Amino acid sequence: MTKETNPMREIRVQKLTLNIGTGKDQVALEKAQKLLGTITGVSPIRTITQKRIAAWGLRPGLPIGVKVTLRKDKALALIPKLLYSKDNKLAPNNFDANGNVSFGIKEYIDIKDARYDPDIGSMGLQCSITLERAGYRIKIRKVLKRVIPINHRISQQDAMNYMKEKFGAIFAVEDEE
Repeated sequence: MTKETNPMREIRVQKLTLNIGTGKDQVALEKAQKLLGTITGVSPIRTITQKRIAAWGLRPGLPIGVKVTLRKDKALALIPKLLYSKDNKLAPNNFDANGNVSFGIKEYIDIKDARYDPDIGSMGLQCSITLERAGYRIKIRKVLKRVIPINHRISQQDAMNYMKEKFGAIFAVEDEE
């Protein structure tokens, strides 16, 4: 069995996380919550600040954003729609060294099949796709936790190849202006 045909080496989507940060503006927080619920069909949760930052007017316990985590089929169904809003173009700097993919969408109406809602207005969101291989559970299990071996980790190039093959992503170098 070669490295390429080993079923343990197959990459898969662990989760898709959509996030909207609103700061301390509670009206925008309600709009963001409605938007994520509309896009995903899942009830989003609020993210709560842990630190006090006086300059920004933040205190512990204040809701400052909303997020939704999708797994399995729901995530796989939504990723092509999100990539459509970016014209299937991703930059190499959208990928980190651990094989995760993150990109922003400036306006939600760019997402395929999304309709403009006057109650929400114009709002963007952040998308993060976490990739994994079989066996990644060893880093989160309770008994005998282990570190993922170097040769089993997902590199940036592995993640780029997966996104290209699975979702038809195109890699464009961003213009430096």
